[in-house]
Amino acid sequence: MGSLEKDTATYDNDFPILYDPRPDDGSLPAFMVSTTRGFLPRMEPIVTLPSEFDPLESILQRMPVKTASGEPGLLAQGKGLLGEAVHKELPDLTEFVDKYRHDLPLMNALYRDYSFLASAYLLEPCHERFVKGEEYGLGRQVLPANVARPIAKCAEICEFKPFMEYAGSYALFNYRLVDPSLGFSFSDPSNVRLIRAFENGLDPTSSEAGFVLVHIDMVRHSGPLVAGAVASLDLCRSALSSSSTTNPVTRLHVSTRQSLNMSLSHMLAALKKVNATMETMWKRSKPNEYTSFRTFIFGIKSQSMFPNGVVYDGLPGSEGKPLSFRGESGANDSMIPLMDNFLQIPMPDTPLTKILEDFRSYRPSNHRAFLEWVKRGSEEAGLRRWALALDGTDNMTEEERDEVKRSRSLWIQMLNQVREFRWRHWCFAREYILKQTSHPTATGGSPIVTWLPNQLQAVLGDMVGLYERMGGDEAGGLGEECKDIMELVRRQDVTLKKEVMKFCEERGVPRA
Repeated sequence: MGSLEKDTATYDNDFPILYDPRPDDGSLPAFMVSTTRGFLPRMEPIVTLPSEFDPLESILQRMPVKTASGEPGLLAQGKGLLGEAVHKELPDLTEFVDKYRHDLPLMNALYRDYSFLASAYLLEPCHERFVKGEEYGLGRQVLPANVARPIAKCAEICEFKPFMEYAGSYALFNYRLVDPSLGFSFSDPSNVRLIRAFENGLDPTSSEAGFVLVHIDMVRHSGPLVAGAVASLDLCRSALSSSSTTNPVTRLHVSTRQSLNMSLSHMLAALKKVNATMETMWKRSKPNEYTSFRTFIFGIKSQSMFPNGVVYDGLPGSEGKPLSFRGESGANDSMIPLMDNFLQIPMPDTPLTKILEDFRSYRPSNHRAFLEWVKRGSEEAGLRRWALALDGTDNMTEEERDEVKRSRSLWIQMLNQVREFRWRHWCFAREYILKQTSHPTATGGSPIVTWLPNQLQAVLGDMVGLYERMGGDEAGGLGEECKDIMELVRRQDVTLKKEVMKFCEERGVPRA
């Protein structure tokens, strides 16, 4: 990593954080965590493919239900025309993938485009049944070699699964700027468009476009989360290594505590922006229109459309054995998992949590490494215990105690933002999915009724336990804002349990 030294700060022996995202460097992966762009790709996504991939480009432009010109596309005909085009028009372009393999952002663009084609090909029959009001039925059970081989090669180079993922293809590497001179700003949504779409997403006012662009806009605020997490861990390590008190976990110099609180404040402000952006989903993507493009973002694993997996034809070493991958899901975003690891939110030991852990492998490899680095660092340094002075404040000055109260208040408020995010995600699932379709699994293969509440209830429980440990409403002295937050938490816990019970009874789903 010697070439990165000028543009990174290494807070561990082996993990670099980018300050300068180096957008013109094709030798680096498209996704590397930075303090400026957070979990977004280092550069704006590549739109135009080399000419060798013109056959792929031609099919992708004609593929959507509604093309860029407004005309009906291959998926609009209801006659399997996309599958026919794949078989008749698309050569196996794997040799050209190898030709450009050293341009890693281009590899990411090719991965994106082949994953769109793969999902559309496999799920085209399901979409055709859905628009007729029928059950999804079976998808195509074999991915032809002219798609399977190049997507597998791109995925290998980029370290993705050979199937559509949230960051690498569907969302975070799938936007373009109409006028690049205006820069990366979502203050003017008309300047941001999707590169690829399944239904009407090439129209920026459509629900499909709104669904994806809101996710991208949320992640635009992730830079301060990365910077704040790194700064807080650095402060924790430095304070503990230099402390000479008998209780180094709780005693800090006032200036160190103030620096910690500044980092936490910046993270809190970013989380509020993320949640405010998330709230715009209701206007930009209508609940009753979601299921019309949702068909194409289902995965293979745990889906009735692919009971035995999918055979990737012509894939060396597969020997015709079916493969199974989870589908695209916003749950694979890295922001809230970062907060889970940073805040050390304990998750229950349940099969639903095992699904959450499985989702970790469906992120860019650099994101995965960063999240694990934060988790390990928070636990080894005792960040939560140190930041909240959980061993007590008896040996502190009054000024230090005031700063501790500020730390504790900020921590509760950050937990509350995670709660708000997960509550809104549950509300989306309720309005966009549970009230629109009887299909039992989410696009990522998780059970739709019980999976999100598993994580939400973990946050609610952690907030109650931590607040009481810090003294609660009386002794804690964390102010009216935290008191109001905890009143909301207790009410929401009751509401959530009632809602989950209601949907479980209606759908005949056993409660977790």
